[in-house]
Amino acid sequence: MSLAPPVAAPPPTPTPAPSTSAAPSPRGPVAAEISIPSIGVEDLDVLPYEGTTDDRAGTRIQDRGVAASPHGKRGGVGPGEVGNYLVTAHRLSAGGPLRDLPSVEVGDEVRVTADGTVYTYEIVETRTTSFRSARSLAEQRAAVPGEPGEKPTRAMITLSTCATPEDNAAGNFWRDAQHNPEHRIDKVGVLTSTRPA
Repeated sequence: MSLAPPVAAPPPTPTPAPSTSAAPSPRGPVAAEISIPSIGVEDLDVLPYEGTTDDRAGTRIQDRGVAASPHGKRGGVGPGEVGNYLVTAHRLSAGGPLRDLPSVEVGDEVRVTADGTVYTYEIVETRTTSFRSARSLAEQRAAVPGEPGEKPTRAMITLSTCATPEDNAAGNFWRDAQHNPEHRIDKVGVLTSTRPA
């Protein structure tokens, strides 16, 4: 017979509530694939890098025929994350993966696959960015596209490619150090759904 006092059983561990999110978003920038059915783009590789849209590092990635996604303190998040997921690719060189981006319309769907999740965005706006305007670049790279300084509340995407034919037709032959023309055509979308890949 034991004289030790009885030991109380430990309290039950609470069961965590089920997640209400459709799918987890990746933690930070990750390699992804993008599909834009309306223009026949399927599984275009998107490589993340630290920098800004169409800087030297991003242009070198694009020169390989894939898309580049800048991130860091000057703009850009990973796919599905709250903020602006920036994706840039060539239109006329390196196979022209985004040659038909100008014909993407409001309502068109863009799918990004990353880390086992498919993120579906709907295009809501077309913008033009000027590389010669600090304000225009800030609007493109803002966490809320077009609204520098605005706090983001949803996941967005900006797809960007050159406006070389349009600039040339207007007699604008200005180029930056990476040979990018002055203007970019940007398609802005909002995340509408997520699902497992």
